[in-house]
Amino acid sequence: MNLSKRILSALIVVTTLSPFANAAEVEVDKIEAVVNKELILSSDMTSMKRDLIKRYQESGQSLPDVENLDKQVLDKLISDRLQLQIAERIGLRINDAQVDQTIAEIAKNQGTDVAGLRADLAASGINYKQFVSNIRDELTINEVRQIQVRRRISISDQEVEQVINRINQAGDAQTELRFAHILLKVAEDASPEAKQAADEKAEKLATQIKNGADIQALAKANSEGPKAQEGGDWGWRKLDDMPSLFVEELSENNTKGQVVGPFHTRLGVHIIQILDKKGGQNVMTEEVKSRHILIKPSIILSEEKTQALLANLRQQILDGSKTFEELAKQYSQDPSSAVRGGDLGWADPNVYVPEFRDIAQSQAIGEISQPFQTTHGWHILQVLDKRESDTTESATKQKAYNLIYRQRFPAEAYAWLNELRQEAYIKIVNPDYIIEE
Repeated sequence: MNLSKRILSALIVVTTLSPFANAAEVEVDKIEAVVNKELILSSDMTSMKRDLIKRYQESGQSLPDVENLDKQVLDKLISDRLQLQIAERIGLRINDAQVDQTIAEIAKNQGTDVAGLRADLAASGINYKQFVSNIRDELTINEVRQIQVRRRISISDQEVEQVINRINQAGDAQTELRFAHILLKVAEDASPEAKQAADEKAEKLATQIKNGADIQALAKANSEGPKAQEGGDWGWRKLDDMPSLFVEELSENNTKGQVVGPFHTRLGVHIIQILDKKGGQNVMTEEVKSRHILIKPSIILSEEKTQALLANLRQQILDGSKTFEELAKQYSQDPSSAVRGGDLGWADPNVYVPEFRDIAQSQAIGEISQPFQTTHGWHILQVLDKRESDTTESATKQKAYNLIYRQRFPAEAYAWLNELRQEAYIKIVNPDYIIEE
């Protein structure tokens, strides 16, 4: 609400009450602060103070004194208004589906459903419409903060690698591998023909192992290494207790069954297979190969018409009159996938927004989903294939990135909000509420 509307609202309250001024003294909704062109009223502070007191009580914390509590409330209201103004400026809006999902999660966490939550709120004297509005504002503030602060945080590949090394070193200290080994000896001064023959034999053995042959049987028959008679089995070894010849080839990221090599050292050509692993944590992920058609509602195309259009496109595909690829190229508003007939390629479903992720994980291969809504618009989705993939390396990289990001986020968010305050027009009416920067 802009300044003129808020002032008009305050004047209406005064005008309405004036005929009864002699009969009873009524408190007028006062202006507590001005934030750019918006007013913060006493009623705003009263509402937020009630919520804040409830949170303190639920967490078991003692309440600050009244003066400090009022300052906290006004400070948060000012910060919230500034961030909501940024959201309005960039056109950010949280849709009803996100709000409904959040409210459902709140109800679930409180051991009830949405109807039960509404009843509890009513019993506490909390207006449900205002509760929903507050949830939407909180989601908006969180989203706009993430968007704005993310732009301020720059993380280099070198920084990520340094953190990955620390993570791996911590993991390496606990990881143990049991592996079998084949060595084909080749003298350093051997002829090119002898070296080529060893390479060809090693490639043949590695292929056999990858195709399911028993490496221990092959080691007994072919290896010239120190453990040949034991089937090349080196037993359990920690990574810092590996033979120096293997140090550069084996790591915490190796997985059970993996074939390493052939690789060369001064002794000859080596092949290793990881027989087992313990102590390390490999991340196995079910990836999906999918395609979708996205249509975004607009002033011309309502939510209902968007959903109906996608239902019609789905039926055309099922009838065989059109292919998914044809319709995606013609209708989809996801430019990066539309040119590929809606194809999203292989991906971990967790990279998608929750609603899309859930459909991608639960949908049977080949089936086309009913139209469903996400923050991006309305979709139909077809899962083309699924597979299990070892994503340990990419998961470790993402973990390193997230660690750095989380470390930097609070300071950058604080700096960003301070800059918003410095650039804004803020007037606090009550001198007792002046907030020291």
